[in-house]
Amino acid sequence: MQQHDSDSFWGGIVKAMGLVFGDIGTSPIYTLAVIFGITRPTPEHIFGIISLIFWTLVILVHLEYAVLAMSLSRKGEGGTIVLKEILTRMLQPGRRLAFIGILSFLGVALLLGDGVITPAISILSAVEGLVLIPGLEGTPHAALILIAAIIAMVLFVFQFKGTDRVAGAFGPIMVLWFAALTVSGLLGIATHPEILKALSPHYAINFMLHNGLVGFFVLSEVILCATGGEALYADMGHLGRKPIRHAWYFVFAALLINYLGQGAFLLSHPDTKSVLFGMIKWEAPLLYIPFLVLTILATIIASQALISGVFSIVYQGITTRILPLLKVDYTSTHLKSQIYIGSINWLLLVLVVMIMLVFQKSENLAAAYGLAVTGTMTITGIMMVMIFSRTKKKWKVPLALFVTLIDLLFLVSNLYKLPHGGYWSLILASVPLVVMLVWTRGQRALYRALRPLELDTFEIAYEQIYAKGRNIPGTGLFFVKEYTVVPPYVVHCIIRSNIIYERNVFISIVRTDEPFGLVSELKTGIATGLDAFEIHAGYMEHLDIETLLQQHGIKEKVIFYGVEDISTPNPVWKLFATIKRQTPNFVQFNKLPASRLQGVVTRVEM
Repeated sequence: MQQHDSDSFWGGIVKAMGLVFGDIGTSPIYTLAVIFGITRPTPEHIFGIISLIFWTLVILVHLEYAVLAMSLSRKGEGGTIVLKEILTRMLQPGRRLAFIGILSFLGVALLLGDGVITPAISILSAVEGLVLIPGLEGTPHAALILIAAIIAMVLFVFQFKGTDRVAGAFGPIMVLWFAALTVSGLLGIATHPEILKALSPHYAINFMLHNGLVGFFVLSEVILCATGGEALYADMGHLGRKPIRHAWYFVFAALLINYLGQGAFLLSHPDTKSVLFGMIKWEAPLLYIPFLVLTILATIIASQALISGVFSIVYQGITTRILPLLKVDYTSTHLKSQIYIGSINWLLLVLVVMIMLVFQKSENLAAAYGLAVTGTMTITGIMMVMIFSRTKKKWKVPLALFVTLIDLLFLVSNLYKLPHGGYWSLILASVPLVVMLVWTRGQRALYRALRPLELDTFEIAYEQIYAKGRNIPGTGLFFVKEYTVVPPYVVHCIIRSNIIYERNVFISIVRTDEPFGLVSELKTGIATGLDAFEIHAGYMEHLDIETLLQQHGIKEKVIFYGVEDISTPNPVWKLFATIKRQTPNFVQFNKLPASRLQGVVTRVEM
């Protein structure tokens, strides 16, 4: 028995390294290179910055995510949408709830914007290591961008196959990567053991005090070391809390040792541009090319994890109705988290390549990076303070407040990047944000404009028509939001057009605020020949409606659903109508048999 436990213990850690820690694990490639591109590498600066990196990892990743956020989950799922669901249950409807809604939209939008910048900066920075190979020093930069773009294209083109098959290789490659970071870091530390003093916070504080405003703005580059920290929490549903926490201790140690080693290397080689690559080339010239290959593989895995994360966030957004329906394919028979959303995949690819072309170099890309991350971290902090202050764990409030204040410091320091390319992260985040706001408001306005009938009002007319006995043999299904409220298209079908079957079933799907769980119930005899079939499903559940119907003995002849034809002078609702036309409707989303479907159009004035 013990053997199996240890297997799954180590297996979970290896898996977490491949699926969760790619992003933060590849940040040593570019963090110090970017920081010392704008700061002189004097010994005081080196000690100060290594100290800042250590404490940033401790406070923003370990304390905020591994300790605080990961103690908050719903059925093991984590992320901004989950924090919103927890808070929604605690707050009364009103201004605070609206504030939380907007905050969570912002958090989701920033994370989605981040999904473009991170693959671009990771892949570019790895490819830039080619110029240190003897003979390739003169490689034109355009060639490097082309190689990075090709790697990105290959990565996105193969998404539809799902990562299930290759995910097995991700963990071991990342284990090898973290081992390489640790060994190279230890070799570096051995040359200047005094670098270990940088773990003391007084070096970080000293640096901030002596460098004034410049020191404060350096924070906006230090945050690069915590990129992907939010993945610890967002990916919790895929692997569970324990494997991620256990793996984090190994990852944290590897990152810390490597940053210390890079600091030690800089003490004796202050002129090095790409610190990590320079250190490896100096320590083991013969292993440089294998290390470069490993680096490129690690950045591909990091980007892969981020793409899966984006799909996961979009799926949560679709089922919690804050994003429009999109065509979703399930790429794994046994892993619920393995999904593929084609439209998002191709959009991401176009944006990633575009960002590479706009920024050209990884250090330029660092200017676009940071706003989204610190914004997301601050939002998580604010939501945690609100949650902890309403639970029995009030002792966590000061910790969450402290973390949020540090997040705010980093966020403010990142504002200076706005004119230098930081505006890109806001442009990228504004697209999903506008879509979410228009979609959620539009859905509510549409529901009001449709003016559905109450069931008892509908029943009177229904019974009169049914009693005439001109009913069509077989079963007709009608999709409704809830069976007690009858949408206009059903009234149009049954009352106005007299399309009435021997058996009529109202079918409604209710998404619960739990991630998983599936309960279906058939309520018979609501009226003569009228039943209701209710499905309650978690927001991460994938539904097979046909099978559920068969299990309850419903063999439908035809399935009716409503299609709204929106006419409006309002530009916002025009945008809403356009989004609605471009995205699949409810029936296509749930992949129902096309041969039995009948869409009924209702004209709506909004």
